Amino acid sequence: MKYLLNTIIISFLLIFLQSNTLIKKQEIKDSDSTKTITFSFVGDLMCHSPETIFASVGNDSIDYKPFFREVKKFLSSSDFTIGNLETTLSGKENKFSGYPLFNTPDEFLDAIKEAGFKILFTSNNHCLDRGKKGIIRTIDKIREKGLLPIGTNKTRIDRDSIRIIEKNGIRTAILAYTFNVNGNFLSQNDSYMVNLIDTTLIKRDIASARAKNAEVIIVYYHLGDEYIRNPSDYQKEIIKKTIGYGADLLICSHPHVIQPFEYFHSSNSKIPEGFIAYSLGNFISNQRKRYSDCGVILNFSFTKNQKGEIKLSNVGYLPTWVFKGKIDTKDEFVIIPSDTSVFKMPSYLTASDKEKLIQSFSDTKSMFKSLDERKIISGKMN
Repeated sequence: MKYLLNTIIISFLLIFLQSNTLIKKQEIKDSDSTKTITFSFVGDLMCHSPETIFASVGNDSIDYKPFFREVKKFLSSSDFTIGNLETTLSGKENKFSGYPLFNTPDEFLDAIKEAGFKILFTSNNHCLDRGKKGIIRTIDKIREKGLLPIGTNKTRIDRDSIRIIEKNGIRTAILAYTFNVNGNFLSQNDSYMVNLIDTTLIKRDIASARAKNAEVIIVYYHLGDEYIRNPSDYQKEIIKKTIGYGADLLICSHPHVIQPFEYFHSSNSKIPEGFIAYSLGNFISNQRKRYSDCGVILNFSFTKNQKGEIKLSNVGYLPTWVFKGKIDTKDEFVIIPSDTSVFKMPSYLTASDKEKLIQSFSDTKSMFKSLDERKIISGKMN
């Protein structure tokens, strides 16, 4: 009887959700005088020990690619897809492990690249889990795969080299910083290896980005209180200062849950309207509690007209939920879109799984309420 009741409730909610899609990304066709660059951002890419166990497919053979199979088409559709790599790639000789000292097989990076990622943030509280050698090897492996690491550095020159990407004539600077490295130690001589949150440094970096003709500046912060669904006073203080320095967009993670989304106007910004995503939550992890088992793919564009004016446009998001369980006879992790209007629930989900997926969808919607209201009122940003 309980199973029947759950099935009826789930069916009703599916009908409701399908009429209230949250993937709001709208198409803008470039004319000869309008150019566009598109982005997708996700939160934390974590690799706990159970993920590696589930990814094992034989003796010394690991394949994480199935984790991303249901979201690959959404991740690979943007010019630049970016996430926070919250682990190190320190090599098998240093023993693989999950929390609290992460070291993940290189195959995790293979899966991330194959899923469509092009840039990875590497400044987070776990980046120094395996010391300086871990930072260096992680950077080297990311670069070997043709991806761009931002936030950790091999040299002082590397640290001071502002990462500016250009597409269709739009120059975008991307900066990244973390609040700490879990008490691990870097000497003063090696402090350049991790971009820590230092307002003097951040102000200088933003000024340097402008001097290098960056038209848009995106700042990523790894900060916030873990498992708390609202930004802390410290988050707000740092973000307010960064907006004052001239940042156009601010995207954060670390709390392992999704936090609110806000638009802002600033006389120091180079675009008419920017936004803050206080936390994009977990994209993949073994954290199974409510709020920490879901994430989001945040999509947006910048458009540049013939006058050289740049606007934020096409802001939208796709909520996701992490499945952990058996598919046929194999234990698997799979990232699943929780918006059932764009993705049909897989047949392998149990009634309990479906309830959790629907709950995560609702939780994400509540955190991104300001984006939804803006869409309902104005129809579109541009």
